[in-house]
Parts: sequence; structure tokens; C-alpha cells
Amino acid sequence: MYFKLKPISNPKFIKTRTVAFAVKPKIEVELERLLSECVLEKVTHSEWATPIVPVPKSNGDIRICGDFKVTINPVLEVDQHPLPQIEHIFASLGKGKKFSKIDLKNAYLQLEVDDESKKLLTISTHKGLFRYNRLVFGVASAPAIFQRLIEQIMEDIPNVQVILDDMIITGSDDKEHLEILEQVLKRLDEYGLRVNVEKCKFMEPKVEFCGHEIDADGLHKTDAKIAAIVNAPEIKNVKDLRSFLGLVQYYAKFLENLSTILHPLHQLLQKNARWKWTSDCDKAVQTVKKMITSDLVLVNYDPDLPVILACDASSFGLGAVLSHRLPNGTERPIAFASRSLSSAERNYSQIDKEGLSIVWGIKKFHPYVFGREFLLITDNKPLLSIFGPKKGICSTTAARLQRYALFLSGYRFEIQYKYTKHHGNCDGLSRLPLQYVESHQLDETDIFYSHQFDKLPITSNQVALATQRDLVLSKVYEHVIKGHEISEMSRVYEPYKTRFKELSVYQGCLMWGIRLVIPQTLRQAVLNELHVGHVGIVKMKSLARSYVYWPGIDTDLESIAQSCSGCMMSKSSPPEAPIHPWEYPSRPWSRVHVDFAGPFMGYMFFVLVDAYSKWPIVKIMQTTTTSKTIEILRSIFADLGICDELVSDNGPQFIRDEFQKFLSQNGVKHIRGAPYHPKTNGLAERFVQTFKQALKASKNDSGTLQTKLSRFLMQYRNSEHSTTKETPAKLMFGRTLTTRFDKFRPSLQNRVEKAQSKMVRSTSDRNYLVEDTVMIRDYREKYEKWIPGVIKTQTGPVSYRVEISPGVSWKRHADQIRAADVYPSRLQSQDPNLVVTERPSEIPAEVVKQPTKIPVVPETSANLPVPELRRSSRTIKKPDKLNL
Repeated sequence: MYFKLKPISNPKFIKTRTVAFAVKPKIEVELERLLSECVLEKVTHSEWATPIVPVPKSNGDIRICGDFKVTINPVLEVDQHPLPQIEHIFASLGKGKKFSKIDLKNAYLQLEVDDESKKLLTISTHKGLFRYNRLVFGVASAPAIFQRLIEQIMEDIPNVQVILDDMIITGSDDKEHLEILEQVLKRLDEYGLRVNVEKCKFMEPKVEFCGHEIDADGLHKTDAKIAAIVNAPEIKNVKDLRSFLGLVQYYAKFLENLSTILHPLHQLLQKNARWKWTSDCDKAVQTVKKMITSDLVLVNYDPDLPVILACDASSFGLGAVLSHRLPNGTERPIAFASRSLSSAERNYSQIDKEGLSIVWGIKKFHPYVFGREFLLITDNKPLLSIFGPKKGICSTTAARLQRYALFLSGYRFEIQYKYTKHHGNCDGLSRLPLQYVESHQLDETDIFYSHQFDKLPITSNQVALATQRDLVLSKVYEHVIKGHEISEMSRVYEPYKTRFKELSVYQGCLMWGIRLVIPQTLRQAVLNELHVGHVGIVKMKSLARSYVYWPGIDTDLESIAQSCSGCMMSKSSPPEAPIHPWEYPSRPWSRVHVDFAGPFMGYMFFVLVDAYSKWPIVKIMQTTTTSKTIEILRSIFADLGICDELVSDNGPQFIRDEFQKFLSQNGVKHIRGAPYHPKTNGLAERFVQTFKQALKASKNDSGTLQTKLSRFLMQYRNSEHSTTKETPAKLMFGRTLTTRFDKFRPSLQNRVEKAQSKMVRSTSDRNYLVEDTVMIRDYREKYEKWIPGVIKTQTGPVSYRVEISPGVSWKRHADQIRAADVYPSRLQSQDPNLVVTERPSEIPAEVVKQPTKIPVVPETSANLPVPELRRSSRTIKKPDKLNL
């Protein structure tokens, strides 16, 4: 089974409507039941979603219904499969002697739908999305679909007629009847259909079917069609007479000589006429009743003609008229119905009474209007928006009207408003109703309301009495009962004006939806009851919205919670205030944040962070006394200077007079955060978390705690900070710290130095090569100041190691070395790296070939020979000009 949508139809998703707090658990129980029976299945996503409306049952449970008239019904290609005509049904049953009537149980829910159609039947609840697996009441195509399927199932069985969930079976004799009945029951069992035994009748000589009586003699009109007219109560006053004449006048065009017949009645309506009911008056009434119920006015039901159902309610009765609109535009009645209101129904508000008349009229004429389109007439304009087939059911509408609206959603109708004066046919029946025999069965909504009252600290009688004594609610009550809009201009009536269409009356109490409107004198008692348990403002409001209402109830609930000393003392902290950042310093080492961390890994740590550069300092401490803290701070100030401001918490070290005196003497402003509020000193607190995490991660690394801490600080100070986007070292000192990464990275300096080492040696006297013979300074007393030696190695740019005797060498600076006049020959040197340079021409060749060997002894020797020294041949030349 599937649904067909119109060519242009967009998916419509309506989120779940607000559900009363008291109803939520019952809805959840019903959802679980439907899930267990596979009527529903849980889904996580859907393009279509229909909101649910919970309807209370007589046992206090909840029936879940979908408000499909706002989602798929407007875009559904409604199946137009016709219902069988009563004449055809009778023709097929004409030979029957006895009759059986079978009613199917939960007829629609017995039919499964295909996967594509299931998507259209998704409902939205406060527990998520659920999808119907079976045909559900309220879908416009459901009646025609069910009628077609049930006809296909029973089409080959004779003497069986079906209209929706009702079947009628007969036979020419009892044997044939029982055989057909057995076939029907087997066929139903074969297709998995179940019957409602309580509503079934078997082997009856006469049954009522589709508004007619069927027996062995034929088809008969039921007396119920005209009972409302024939058995109407006696007319006792002018008001009753006017109502009766209004009914008669509606069909005047079909009645001949009506004015002559009604003359005795019209005389009673003349001005200054005395009321006296005579036999002529009674005769006129009986004559008119016969005329209205005769074929002059009453017509047989024709499925091909438009159907009109007019319903009305008075303060004590209900009336309904089922009519046909003939091709010439006139209305002819098919049947009349009326009844008086029960004692409980008389306490309904007028809008509830009008709604009751519509529901009762449709139930009364169900065989005529179900499964087809019809026109519904009412003289109560608010019901157009509440019951309109294209309007959604408001969650705050009175529970009784919600139930009525859901009942009507299973029918296809257009609702139309008609002014009371033009609604005389139905208005007369409601004012002259048949006597209603009350049953002991209570209205489902009445029981639901009673459950709500039982939960309150006051009784419904107290509320009803206080409502009548309340200056405002008594007037509102009167308007609701009469169905008149509130006309008072005072501001105290505004909340009730905006909710007027949703107000109702039950047992003398005003109701807004399922919420009881509490009078002024009882509100404090209700507030005290809501505050029992000290559950908080939010839960109190949620609970109140399921039971009670008055203007300003939310403010009153907040006031009682705030005035409760117990609630205020145990109340949780307020929401955290937005973080107020510290002012960013203008230079490094202006404001520092300090804190202690630990005990951690067996030690305490003193932490200091510069606010400008985020440069951290961490000191490992054995003790955290005030004097030790001052000692560490003094050491840090000696390295980096004295800061302007110091921020700390309220630790005992920072609040001592000794510490305050130390900061005061150094001109440091001390800022302390609020007690038990570490976020004030967030910079230090956050760094403590970072360094603790790093030390925990390095637990398995080699080295002492101080080594691990130094490694962390080196990396942290050289890494870009997330706030400043610069490294702490660069902001603190204008440069990054040299690390091992810099050591193995190629540099320009190394390249230049390497190139310089390959350059040819300068002829300057201060540049010496290995194996050069030189004179070096001797600082021993009693000896000559200069002694000969041989350059062995160059230890620096201007420093050398000079050998003065075999195995003895001294280290001397270039300033402590003089060039000798004799040089050893290195032409025979085996070292290829040694460079032989030409000597000055004034040096004799024999000297170059045979260098003078100078005996050298260590500096500790006591007997050193005095070498022969030669002075330089260079002469000092005076400058030509002095620059003064």
C-alpha cells in the first residue's frame, strides 16, 4: 500500500510541539509500547515530520495521534474510491432472512504500508523521530485505500457487503448463512485481520446498517432520522417558540400554506400578547412536524450529491441536521438529531459545547460522512481556526478541543461559518433537544482534568468558588461561558484576551489548555506547593506549565525562589564573568607574575613569568619560606633588574610583612588576586601546567631534575609563543638564544675563516710559520730578556708554542716574539704544507744554508748560556710632517 503525492509537493518538516511536563512520561510509555508492537520504528533523519498531539484516554493513559492535516494531507492525491450505495447493498442482501454484522478492530493499523510511504508517516516527538509502519488514522487517503483493499479481499464471497470497517453478511437460510460467515472469518484470518467481538452481531433478524434498518421484509428508514423533530419537547415559553419557528422557517419553501398553519403560534409572538398555549397551538406544531418529516422535505441519502452537516449547541442541548444540496441549489434534510446536555456538559464553556455538537453530529451521522467530502456548518467562528482541516492543532488549545480536532482529522470536510440567524434549522433543534439519559461513563478529558486536580494542594471546589469571587476572573468566566469576546479595556484583561480562544470552563473552573487558572487568593498556596523540594526556578516553571497559570506566574516563581534563604545559601556559583585580560606592558620586565608549584616530583618550584615577553624562570626549592623566596627574587633581580609590578596569589610567603618590606624597598608594586580565584594570576598558573606536563613527559629521559628543567626552559624560551607570535628570548633580549642547532648549521664565519687560512702569508714581522727561528721574551730574573727558539705550533691568531730546547716549549703571544736574523732552511723539509719564503737579500747565503743552533734549556734551568744577539739593521725615520 502506498500514497501518491501531487506533482509539485515539497517535503514538510514540523518540529515537535511543546509537551506538558506531566504528560511526557505517559507519552514515552506509549512510544515504547508501539515500538515493541512494531507499529513504530525509530529513525534518525527524515524529510517529512508530523507533530504529535497527545490525547488522554479514560484510563489515564495517552493516545498518540499525528496532526497530518498540516503536512501530507494538503499535498496528497486523495484516493477517490467510492463507497457502496445503500440501494446496491440492499439489492445484494434482498434474499437474506437473518443478518450478521462484523466490526474490524483498529482497522487501519492492520494494514502495512510500503517503505516509500513510511517516510511520509514520520512523527516528531520530544524523544526524536519515529515512523509508522502501518496505516494510521488521520491520513486523508486512508478510508478509500482501506475500502478498496477490503473489497478486494471479500469480492468473491457472495452475500457480503463492506463499508470500511463494517461488514454485513446474510444467506437464504441458516445453513448458507453459516457457510458464508465461516468463509469470511477464514478469509480475515488468512490476511491477518482481527475483529472486535464486542461490536459484532451474529444471526440477527434485524440490524441497523448505514442509517437504515435491514430485515427480511426489506429496507426501512430508521426512526432516529426524524425522532429529533417528532419527539421534540413541548414549547413552554416565547423563547422556545421562537427557536421552533426558526427551524420551521428554514424549510418554509418546501411547505405549502405554512403561514396559515402557523397562525396560532404567530399570535403568541404579537406585542402585548399574553402567553396561553391552546389546542390550536398544539395542533399547529404537530402538523408542521409531520410536514417536515414527510417526503415534502426529507430526502433519501444519495452518495452523488453534496452533503452538508450543520451543528449547533445551546446552553442545554445539541442539534445536528444532515442535508443534501440539490442541483438547483436548495438544501433538503436527510436526517435530524438532537439531545440535551448532561449535567457535566452544561459546565462546559460555550466553545467546548459548540465543539461537542460537531463531534457528536459527525458520530451520529458517521455512515454518511466518513470516507467522503462534506461541508461542516457552525455558528462559532473560533472553531474555524481550531478545527480547520488546513490549520495545525495548537499545543495550548484546551485538551478537550485538541481531542475533538484530532477526531475530526480523520474526516474530509470544509468548515464554514454561518451567522446564528441563518442557522435556524440546527439552532432550533439545540434549543428543543430530546431528553438525554446520562450514562455512568465519564468523559476522557474530564478524567484527565481530575487527575490534574488531585495533584494540587487545593481542591477544584475551592478554585471554582474563588474564581466566582475574583473581580477579574469572574468576568472572564462569564465571557467564556457565553462565548463572547472580552470587551473590557483594562490592562488586567489583556492576558485573557490573547488566550480567549484557548480558555475553557470545567466544573466551574477556568482552564487554559490543561492548565488551571488560579484566582488571586489561592496563588500563594500554589506557589508554596510548587516550591516544595526546592528544585530550582527552571524545574518549578516546568512543573507549573503542566498544571497552573495566572498572569505573571514566572515572575512570582522567581521571587519565591530568591526569597528562600535555604535556596540562596545552597545555590551554586553564578556563571563565570567574562575574562578581563591584563593590560599588556609597554616593555620587558615591567610586570612579572610569580607562583609556587608543587610539591611535584619531590620538590617545590618557584615560577616567574614576564608579562611582556613571556620569559619564564623556574627555580627548584627545598623550602618555600619567605626569606628563601626573597633570596631567589633578589638573585633574579640582580641578573635582570628590578621589575615595576609583581603579581601573586595570597600564599603565606607573599602576604608576610617581610616580603612586603622587600618589595617596598625596591619600589615594586605588589598586586594580589582575589582569594580562591587562581584565574587572576592566570599567566603563572597556565605556565605551571605547561612545565609540569613537560617534566612528566621527560620522566624516562636521562639527566637530573635540574638538567631536564634546563632543557625545557631552553626550548620554551626559544619557541614562538601562541599569544605574542614571537619567542620569549627575542622579546626579552632582542635575539634568540644560541642552541646546538646553531652549532651544526653552516655559517658565513666558518667559511671566511677557512678561506683566510689558505691565503699566502703576509710579510709582516708578526706572522710566523712553523720551524721559524725567533727570539722570545724570557721573564726569568738573572737571565737575558730575549732567547732564541723555534716555532712549533700556532695556538691562536696571535699566539704560538715555541720550542727553546728539545722537549721544552713555551707559549708566547706575538707581542712576546721577535723575528730572528737567521732562518732555518726548509728546502729539505718533508712537510708539503710548509711554505718556503724568500729571505731579504741582505741575509748572507751561508747563514741561510747553515742556521745558527742555539742551545735552549727549560725555564727552570739555572745555567743558561747567553746567546749572541744581533740588532736590526732598520733605522727609524722621522716623519716629514706632524699632524697636531
